[in-house]
Amino acid sequence: MEFFSFGIVSNFPNFGFRNALALWERARVRAMRRYFILFLLLACSPSLICDVGAAERGGPVRIGVLTEGFGPTTGAVGLRDGLKELGYREDKDFVIGVRFTQGDASALPAAARELIQRGVDLLFTDGRNPAKAAQMETAKVPIVFAGGGDPVGFGLIQSFARPGGNLTGIADLDLELGPKRLEIFKEMIPGLKRVLFPYNETDAFSVSEAKEYRDAARHLKIVLIEKAVRTEDEAKAVLTKLKKGDIHGILSPRPMTSNIPGYVREAGSQSSMPTMFASTFFAENGGLASYTPNTYASGRMVARLVDKILKGAKPSEIPVEVNHNIEFVVNLKIAKALGIKIAPEALYRANRVIR
Repeated sequence: MEFFSFGIVSNFPNFGFRNALALWERARVRAMRRYFILFLLLACSPSLICDVGAAERGGPVRIGVLTEGFGPTTGAVGLRDGLKELGYREDKDFVIGVRFTQGDASALPAAARELIQRGVDLLFTDGRNPAKAAQMETAKVPIVFAGGGDPVGFGLIQSFARPGGNLTGIADLDLELGPKRLEIFKEMIPGLKRVLFPYNETDAFSVSEAKEYRDAARHLKIVLIEKAVRTEDEAKAVLTKLKKGDIHGILSPRPMTSNIPGYVREAGSQSSMPTMFASTFFAENGGLASYTPNTYASGRMVARLVDKILKGAKPSEIPVEVNHNIEFVVNLKIAKALGIKIAPEALYRANRVIR
């Protein structure tokens, strides 16, 4: 049977290939333009026994990528590059297809179901919500996740040493980084006293983030103004009615649920207000700064786990690892455009400054 072309598919008909490509290029145009393709073809060495099904089928191993973002992720690019480093040949025996839901967490189960129905041999999920959606849809297809905070606490795995079920992956320290993210935000912006944190109260990770930020704000003597929403319309309403005198900066949640990070970016631009993100994508595309685990590095780490599965290992017996690679990015170009002064000591600490 001829394998279908994954491509880039969205639940929104007006978000086609051109928009997906434009978004991706804005995110990585300087450093990673050469890595973007509509669908990624990766190679599995013929000498390997691909227990996930490709050997018996006589075709390429099919990896489905599931994300609630707005297109291909840096984690997927890291996976591709990591596999190449392990000796897998590109454009031969491996195919990776991406399904993204543009901040709509409720669409993730259907997207996961579609990938499974299409006959994927392995699922790579980016973030907690996609991992949970994939887990609910299949107990058979191997799932390798990246990110999402504490996978034990969120019920994805039984333990780091023996995950159980059909999941393994790379955890990150994003939840634990929350207090430091707020501290760096304060260091960046002299006089930062009142910070808005909008989040979707139906998303468990966002609720956990709110608690972390709440505790950190008390310690840092910052007034954290929490705005809990349940829908995208509510999020948009909160972030389009901001008065600059009422707050000094906006802190974005990590999950894409209700597209809150996107509205935070727009609000910061429209009101010339400092913004801090938990994703480098937004710091590279209109946001002021980000402090986050390096998701590209997570993808490269995932490649090693995928390699083990292709060689016959069970996900339940592959220990979950943690990505300790943290990246602090400051967009000085945006700072200048919005008339925002960044403290010099904060710039010295940045891993990357966009000028």
